[in-house]
Amino acid sequence: MYLICVLLFLLSATLSSANVEKTIFLGPQTIRVPAQHPTVSDLRLEVLTPLNSSLRTQIKATFPSEENKDGYSSWYLLNDLTPGQRYEVRICWPATQPTSFSLETYPLNTVWDTPELIQSLGLYTMTRQAPAWGEGELPESRPGPKADEFTSLLFLKIDAKADYYTTNKTLMENPEPVDVDIILDPFLWNVLPRSLVPTVGWVVVVAGLSFFVASSGCYIVQA
Repeated sequence: MYLICVLLFLLSATLSSANVEKTIFLGPQTIRVPAQHPTVSDLRLEVLTPLNSSLRTQIKATFPSEENKDGYSSWYLLNDLTPGQRYEVRICWPATQPTSFSLETYPLNTVWDTPELIQSLGLYTMTRQAPAWGEGELPESRPGPKADEFTSLLFLKIDAKADYYTTNKTLMENPEPVDVDIILDPFLWNVLPRSLVPTVGWVVVVAGLSFFVASSGCYIVQA
């Protein structure tokens, strides 16, 4: 019983982290990507897929205000999903950058048909235009879905609120961007996140060895 408790503790320690926020969802049905402009690819959003499942980047954060209680909204695209499969998207960031994140996924039609969402998406894409990046070019992004292509995709909206107070007036007016890792993690058999398979395998091996050692000890004592 003690061994089981230890193993469960180790597994729970792996699952938990002080600076992780996540959302769990099911892959939607495939749709035909609209061909009329602006197309999804015209948005030049960063793309996550099951094969390219992690993104290291910086996210802008703002302090909440009466006009914007959710902080700064960044948008991403989740593509090549499997309809009906369970997924987890999580964002990880360092403790030295106190920030409050919230994650939400939306089907394409929901974003297109909701004025608040399409306005937020439009504002974000405008900030990614060339002049804002200083080199005259947009930052490189992975290829998104092509027009008229059939695929399962979702928009990912991440709201970031600066969560600290400082006497530095400059930082209070313009918080520094937050270093983050964004990870798309498919569930195996809709039960276990793929990233946890090595951990579970390790726990099973340790449990098996412990059981073998305990059984061998009992046999030696009895002999």
